[in-house]
Amino acid sequence: MKYYNHIIGLSIVATTLFSCSDSNGKADGYGNFEATEITVSAENNGKLMQFEVSEGDQLMKDKFIGYIDTIPLALKREQLEVSKAVISSKSKGVLSQINVLNAQLKTANTNRERTENLIKDNAGTQKQLDDVQGQIDVIKNQIRSVEIQNAPVVNELKSIDVQLKQIDDQIQKSKIINPINGTVLTKYSEPNEITSFGRPLYKIADLSTMQLRVYISETQLANIKIGQEVTVKIDDADTMRSYECKISWIASEAEFTPKIIQTKEERVALVYAVKVDVVNDGSLKIGMPAELWILSPTLSKETNN
Repeated sequence: MKYYNHIIGLSIVATTLFSCSDSNGKADGYGNFEATEITVSAENNGKLMQFEVSEGDQLMKDKFIGYIDTIPLALKREQLEVSKAVISSKSKGVLSQINVLNAQLKTANTNRERTENLIKDNAGTQKQLDDVQGQIDVIKNQIRSVEIQNAPVVNELKSIDVQLKQIDDQIQKSKIINPINGTVLTKYSEPNEITSFGRPLYKIADLSTMQLRVYISETQLANIKIGQEVTVKIDDADTMRSYECKISWIASEAEFTPKIIQTKEERVALVYAVKVDVVNDGSLKIGMPAELWILSPTLSKETNN
C-alpha cells in the first residue's frame, strides 16, 4: 500500500511539473539569444601598419590591437615645434624690452620718492617732481605699447600649443585599443589597407553571458519579476538542455508580437518583451532559438512541500 501511494505521489509531481505552463506542456515564451555587439571603427585616416585580429579571438579590454600610420602626423608635429621656436625667439626679444623698461620704471619711481622727500625738506622744487612723474608716465606708455605689440605673438604661441594638443590626440587615436572583454565576431579590414575615419575594423561582443529576448502575454506578466529565477531550454540532439537563469529586464510598454512568431493570430496580439541573462557554457550562439519556462510561485510551494 505504501509502495502504491508512493507511485501515485510521483505521478502527481511529474504531471504538475510537465503542466507548469498555462499552455499544457508548452513553453511560456520563445525567443532568440542576443548579445551587445560593438563595432570598433578607425578614428583616423591612413594605412593600417599593424592589425592583429582574427575572427574568434578572445580579446581583453584595453588590449593593443594595432595602429594606423602616424608618420604624417609626426612630421606635422615637428613642423609646429619649429614654428613655435621661431615665434618664441621673437617673443623673447619683446620680453627683454619690457624688462628694460620695467628697470627704468623702477629707477624713475625711486627718483620720485627722493624728490618728494627733498620737497618736504624744502630742498627740491615742484618742477623736479613733475619732470620725474612725466618720465614715469612715458615709460608706462612704452610698456603698454610693447605689450600690445607682443599680444599677437603670445596668441600665435597659444594657437600652436592647441594645434600640438590636437596632433597628440590624433596620434593617440591612431592606436587601436580593444574596448571590452569579448570575442571577435567579424573582421572588416586587413593590415596594409588604407582606412578612414569611421570605417569599421572589427565587431566584438561579450559572449560569456547571453541575453534571451522573449515575448510574453499580459496574462503571464503578473507571474514574473526582475531577478526571478526561470528555466531556459535549447535543442540538444534528441533532448532539451536546460539552463537556470534570472530575468534581467521587463519592458514597461506592450508591443505587437514580432513577425518571427509563426501564426497570424499570435502576431496581432500585444506582448511584453523580456530579457533573461544566461551564462554561456560555450553552446549558446547569437540568434539561436530557445524556450522560456516560468515556474509559478504556487507550483514552487507545492514542489517544495
